[in-house]
Amino acid sequence: MPEIRNYTLNFGPQHPAAHGVLRLVLEMDGEVIERADPHIGLLHRATEKLAETKPFNQTIGYMDRLDYVSMMCNEHGYVMAIEKLLGVEVPLRAQYIRVMFDEITRIMNHLMWIGTHALDVGAMTMFLYAFREREDLMDMYEAVSGARMHATYYRPGGVARDLPDRMPQHQESRWRSKKEADRLNENRQGSLLDFADDFTRRFPGYVDEYETLLTDNRIWKQRTVGIGVVSEERAYQLGFTGPMLRGSGVAWDLRKKRPYEVYDRVDFDIPIGTSGDCYDRYLVRMEEMRQSNRIIRQCIDWLRANPGPVVSDNHKVAPPRREQAKADMESLIHHFKLFTEGYTVPAGEVYAAVEHPKGEFGVYLVSDGANKPYRVKVRAPGFAHLSAMNEMAQGHMLADVVAIIGTQDIVFGEIDR
Repeated sequence: MPEIRNYTLNFGPQHPAAHGVLRLVLEMDGEVIERADPHIGLLHRATEKLAETKPFNQTIGYMDRLDYVSMMCNEHGYVMAIEKLLGVEVPLRAQYIRVMFDEITRIMNHLMWIGTHALDVGAMTMFLYAFREREDLMDMYEAVSGARMHATYYRPGGVARDLPDRMPQHQESRWRSKKEADRLNENRQGSLLDFADDFTRRFPGYVDEYETLLTDNRIWKQRTVGIGVVSEERAYQLGFTGPMLRGSGVAWDLRKKRPYEVYDRVDFDIPIGTSGDCYDRYLVRMEEMRQSNRIIRQCIDWLRANPGPVVSDNHKVAPPRREQAKADMESLIHHFKLFTEGYTVPAGEVYAAVEHPKGEFGVYLVSDGANKPYRVKVRAPGFAHLSAMNEMAQGHMLADVVAIIGTQDIVFGEIDR
């Protein structure tokens, strides 16, 4: 029998299961991994440096492009940091809208995660099911912002505009018959809140479908149980946050422990794991989708009953309404100066963090009193998780690396920044 030799294997950077441009240098003993060395930097776009060259309000769009699966949650961390420095009050209705869209974004993220993670491990159907539901959520993004992904919807002082009273309609075309368009438009006859309400009623049944496919599936359990185990103590030491930390049994969630916006007014539970393996992290994220659905339903009920402003009335920070800008000279000047120069922020430093779908997403801002930040530092959750790759993969087989990358739910936009 030929002797098994040690060798070095390049995994990526163009590997479909690398979830971005990850180059993983694996030192192998036959099929077993002895060392895993992640090489990053192939996507580096200098987002933090770019933010230091632009007025504060012109960087919100860059935040969407960090983790391009959790767009509005990234924006939330950044605008919260600006609001802390400015001392701006956010209207209550805007806070509820933000919380609702944070949870819509969490479900979008987890659907992308379960679809691609299961596909990496070999389950094709999950990918198709998850993308079916993401379409509805992306339609909600598009209804409020005009964009399916990079929304730039959150603004310092609130959100860009109120929720629309009518959802966009599917049109008959050469690719879609009138009968098909009418079927797709059945639940779009009301407002965005009606459409979201319809989705939240359907969604628990979809999660049941995912669990029927995977939770007790023998192959899925063989590929995830006991793989990439991280103990509670080690998860703390490695700087894990989000489902990676909760999967190891730590009930840490910024929405509960350090509530922001209106999370202290909504009712939800924090799911935690027991073993700290890939399977536990899968179960945590599946339950998180159900809890997010609960939060969205509570936000819908409150928003229906409570109309009001959705952005601060301080026109030094938030633009005046269009009809004001067209009729009032002072409003027009505010509008012009806001979109050309931006606004000066008091000198100081601040850190604002949100419970992003992947963990703690924090923005550290330093202001020197100018109209652009002196320093911006983004604390991306995926960076800490990827740094544990070597420890999580040692002693496992090559095929398990794919399961570990999937369970970390990494997106390279935020890791490389």
